[in-house]
Amino acid sequence: MRRLIGRFVKDQRGAVLLETLIAVPVLTVVTFAIMEFGSLMWQRQQLQVGVRDAARYWSRCKPSFSSGCSMQRALNIAFYGNPEGTGANRVPDWDNLVVTTELVITPAVPPLEPTASDIVLVQGRVIYKGTPLYSAVFGSGFEIGYFYTMRYQGW
Repeated sequence: MRRLIGRFVKDQRGAVLLETLIAVPVLTVVTFAIMEFGSLMWQRQQLQVGVRDAARYWSRCKPSFSSGCSMQRALNIAFYGNPEGTGANRVPDWDNLVVTTELVITPAVPPLEPTASDIVLVQGRVIYKGTPLYSAVFGSGFEIGYFYTMRYQGW
């Protein structure tokens, strides 16, 4: 028996196969986790940019100065990156056609004359659904949210 165990310990023919069987699943999981985390961070960053752009636009809106100042333009800037609302969404499944509570801008009407205490608050949220692999493992997504405040300046 001792000789059989000694021969088994000294034999290295299956070592590479065994190491591969251990390493490949671990590396695969790590790779998918890195890709999913990157997708999450990209969508969060795009949400932040949209919210900040909408706040920047709305904080400079002065209805008495320009007739082009509208809430719809602010929403289009946040969701699509342009005032016309054309092109692809910044974040998948984040647009003003589904639910308008995904982006809340207060005040809803900018003041006629700005004061030092006038603040614009923009709150955005989106449900991160992830890749199909994420959905298969974790089920439904979770909410990513961001808010941005800016002093109202008018034009």
